[in-house]
Amino acid sequence: MKNGNIFKSLTLPNGVELKNRIMMAPMTTCSGFYDGSVTHDLIEYYQARSGTIGTIIVECGFVDDKGLAFPGAIGLDSDDKIEGLAKIAKVIKEKGSKAIIQVYHGGRMVEPKLIGGQSPVGPSAIAAPRPNAPTPIALTAEEVDEMIDKFGQAVRRAIQAGFDGVEIHGANTYLIQQFYSPNSNQRKDKWGGSRDNRTQFPLAVLEITHAMVKQYATPEFIVGYRFSPEELEVPGIRFDDSMYLLEKLAEKGLDYIHFSMGTILRPSIVDTQDPTPLIKKYVTMRSETLAKIPVVGVGNVINQSDVEDAINSGYDLVAVGRACIAYPDWIDRIEKGEKLELFINSDKREELNIPEPLWHFSLVESLIRDVNLNVKKFKPGNYQEKVNDESSEFLINVELGKDFIKDIQLVNAQNFDREVLNNFTEIKHRIIDSNSPHVDAISGATTQCEAFKKAVTKAMAKSNKEAIIAEGGDPNDRAFDVVVVGSGGAGLSAAIQAHDLGANVIIVEQMSVIGGNTNKASAGMNAAETKFQQLKGIVDNKELFYKETMTGGKNKNNPELLHYFVENAPNAINWLDDNGIELSGITTTGGMSIDRTHRPESGAAVGGFLISGLVKNINKRNIEVMLDTAVTEIVTENHKVIGVKVSEEDGSTHLIKAKAVIIATGGFSANTTMVEKYRPDLKGFVTTNHKGATGSGIMLLEKLGAGTVDMGEIQIHPTVEQTTSYLISESIRGGGAILVSQKGQRFVNELDTRDNVSAEIIKLPEHYAYILFDQQVRDENKSVEEYVSNELVRQANTLEELAQKLSIDGNTLVKTVERYNQFVTTKHDEDFGRTTGMRHPIQKGPFYAIKIAPGVHHTMGGVTINTQTQVLDADKQVIQGVFAAGEVVGGVHGANRIGGNAVADIIIFGTQAGKKAADYIKH
Repeated sequence: MKNGNIFKSLTLPNGVELKNRIMMAPMTTCSGFYDGSVTHDLIEYYQARSGTIGTIIVECGFVDDKGLAFPGAIGLDSDDKIEGLAKIAKVIKEKGSKAIIQVYHGGRMVEPKLIGGQSPVGPSAIAAPRPNAPTPIALTAEEVDEMIDKFGQAVRRAIQAGFDGVEIHGANTYLIQQFYSPNSNQRKDKWGGSRDNRTQFPLAVLEITHAMVKQYATPEFIVGYRFSPEELEVPGIRFDDSMYLLEKLAEKGLDYIHFSMGTILRPSIVDTQDPTPLIKKYVTMRSETLAKIPVVGVGNVINQSDVEDAINSGYDLVAVGRACIAYPDWIDRIEKGEKLELFINSDKREELNIPEPLWHFSLVESLIRDVNLNVKKFKPGNYQEKVNDESSEFLINVELGKDFIKDIQLVNAQNFDREVLNNFTEIKHRIIDSNSPHVDAISGATTQCEAFKKAVTKAMAKSNKEAIIAEGGDPNDRAFDVVVVGSGGAGLSAAIQAHDLGANVIIVEQMSVIGGNTNKASAGMNAAETKFQQLKGIVDNKELFYKETMTGGKNKNNPELLHYFVENAPNAINWLDDNGIELSGITTTGGMSIDRTHRPESGAAVGGFLISGLVKNINKRNIEVMLDTAVTEIVTENHKVIGVKVSEEDGSTHLIKAKAVIIATGGFSANTTMVEKYRPDLKGFVTTNHKGATGSGIMLLEKLGAGTVDMGEIQIHPTVEQTTSYLISESIRGGGAILVSQKGQRFVNELDTRDNVSAEIIKLPEHYAYILFDQQVRDENKSVEEYVSNELVRQANTLEELAQKLSIDGNTLVKTVERYNQFVTTKHDEDFGRTTGMRHPIQKGPFYAIKIAPGVHHTMGGVTINTQTQVLDADKQVIQGVFAAGEVVGGVHGANRIGGNAVADIIIFGTQAGKKAADYIKH
C-alpha cells in the first residue's frame, strides 16, 4: 500500500464518505468534571487533534450514573450533558473531521468508589476474575429493559449534541460484553443461557440505537460497534463466538466494526500456539453480509508502515491511539514521511493540549521523557536470567535496545498455568511501557511479579556494565552528587527532591523490592490545616496537632523536630499532590481528636499507593535504583564524605563516589537481636515489618560516630494478625470498628494510643482480641478487601452467627454492639470515653471479625539529627555531608508514635533531606 492510499476516501454502508482511512481511537482522558460534564480542557484536546484526520471517536460516555468505569469519565446520562458534548462535536466538525462518540456502561467493572460506595450492576452476581473485584448486583428483567432504554436515550443525546455517529462499546469487558460472555452472564431468563440468548442484549442495544436514529437523526448518522474478540476466562468468549455475534449484528445493520486489541495484528490470546493474526481469521470466516461492513483495526499504530500492514492484512480503516496524543498533527507528519518515536517531552503538555488528568494517566505517563535526562545506555542484545519466587523458577529472556527495554519472554512458559502467564504478560507490558522494571506488582501475585521484575533489573545491570566497558570505561568507577541509601518513602522522596534541585542521584537498596516498610503502611498521613481538610470543612490547627503528638509521645519528643514536623506537614501533602499523589480522603487514628489522617480518596491502603506514585516519579526522572545492593561503609576523607562502599548480590564490592549521603534505611523491628537488646520484654513478639528493617543504617552511622536517642522506645501495634504478622490498619477502628474480648465485651477505648490499647489486650486472660466491624466499614476501607483475600477475616450475616463462629456468647456480643451503637447515636461513650471514629452504628450486615494481638511495629529510637536532617555525633556536632530521614532517625515520635505520623515523617523529612543534601553539594 502506498502513502497516498491512506488518504483515499471510504464510503460507509449508509452512504457517508469518510475523507480518509484514519480514525483517532477512543481513549480514556479522565478529564471530565466529577459529574461527567465536559471541561474546557477536553474541548481543546479534541479540537487540537481534529482536521486532517478523517474521524475522531470521542471517549466513551456512560449511559447512567452507575456506569462510569474510571474517574473523570464523561456522561451521556442526562440531558444537561448535551450542551457540553455539543461543544466537543462542534470543534471537531468545524475542522473537517467526523465526530463519533462511544456509548457504554461499565457494569461489573465499575469500582464502588466511583459511584458513591454503591455496588455495581451486571448480568449476574458474579465478580470479575481480578483481585478484590466487587460482586455486582444482578439486574432484574425489568432493569435490563430499563438499561436498554438508557442506551437509547444516550444515543438520542449524542444526536442532539450534533455528533455524526455513535460507537456502541461492546468491548473491554464492559456491560454489553458481560451480557454476551458465558463467564459473567449466567442468567436463566431470555437474556442468558444459550449463546443465542446471550446475543439478545447487544442486539437490543443496536435495535434501540437504530430506532433513535430513525426518530431523531438522518440516515447519514453513523452506527459502529466495538468488540473484544476473545476472553481468557473459562468459560469465556472465543473468536468463533465473536464472529457469531458480529454476523447477527451485521444482519441488523452497522456502518463499521471496530476490533479492540492492544496490537493491530494480534493473534489469539486463547490458542497461543496459532500465530495467525485475528484479522486474517476474520477475513476468512466472515460472510458476504459481514464483508460489506468496513472493519477498523487498532493497537500500537505509530508509523506509516503500521497502517500499511493493517490495510494489507484486511482492515479497511485504522484507528490511531497514543500516537495522536503525542502528535496532534499525526497525519500531517505521516504525509511528510516522518519516522516517529512514541514519546512526549516533559515540557510539552500545554503545547500539545493534553489535559492534566490525562498527563498523569498511565496511558500517557509511560510516554513522558524528561528533557533533562541522560538515559541509561545498554549494550543491545539478549540477556537470560534465572529468578525464583516462593515456589517456582523462571527462565526469562530480556532483550534490550540501546536505551530501552525491547522485549521480555518467559522461556519456560510451558511449565506454568494460565494465571502465571497472564501475570507475566501484564508485568511485561507495564515494564516495557514504563521502560523500567520499577512498576506496580499485581495484587495477589506480588512475589511472582517481583521475580519477573528482578530478572529485568539484573539484565539491565549486566548490559549497562557491558556498554560502559565497550566504550572503554570502568563500570565500577561511578560518581554521583548524592547517594540515597534505602528506597522506602523517605529515600524516594529525598531522591526526587534532590534531583529536582539539580543533583545527580542514585538510590541503593539492599532488598530485591523497592518500597521498604512503606509498602506495609495502611492508615494514612497526618497533617493539620491542609487544603483537603478545608475542602471537607474540617477545622484543625497545628498547635493542637503538636500537643496531641507530644502527649502521645509522653513528652519525650524532640521539640524542635516536632515543631518542624507539624509546621511542614501541609507542605508535604501539597508536595505529594504536585507530584500526582493525591491524599484527599481523611480519617482519624488513635491519639488524634480530629480527622487529619490523609489517605487515598478510594480508602486504599496509603503505603502501596504512595510507593506506586513515588516510583512513577523516580521513573519519570530516570533516577537509577540499585537493588540487592548493601552499603557496607560510608567512606570519608578529611572528615568529609567521599562515597559509599557497596556489596552487590553477586558478591562484588566497589566504591560509589558521592559528595553527600542520605540514610533512609528504616528502623530495626525485624532485627530480633536488637529489639531484645533494648527491650527484653518483647522477646517472642511477631513483627509487622518487612525483613529488611534490620537497623543497618543505624549501625553504619554509629561507625561514623553518630549519636542515638530513645533506642528503648519500641512500639507494639495492637491489631496484628498473628499467623501472618499482618497489620490490621488503624483506619478500620478509625472508620468505626470496635475491639471485643473472647467474652464478647469491649474492654478499651479503641482509639486510645497504640501503647495503651496494646497493654489492655495483653491484660486479657487470652492475650488476644477481635476487631469487629460491619459492611459499612468495609465499604469505606479498601484495605479490608486485602484482609478478605488473604483469608484473615471471619464473616457472617448476623452477629449471632458471627459469635458462634468465634465461640463467643451470642447474647453478650449482641448486647455489646447494641450498647456501642447507643453511644454512637449520642456521641458519648459512657464505658471507655471514646470520642473519635464513632461514625456509624455497627448494624449493616454482613458482619466481620479478625483475631488480633499486639506485634512489634515501630522503633521510635534512632540516630540524632537536627531540623536540617544533618546527622549529629554524640556531642551534637554535625557530621558533614551525611543526612538521615525516616525511621532510622530518633526523637520525632518520643515514647510512642501516633498512627499516621510515620508516613508524614518520611515525606516531611525525606524531602528536607533531599533539599539539604542538594544545597550542601552546591556550597
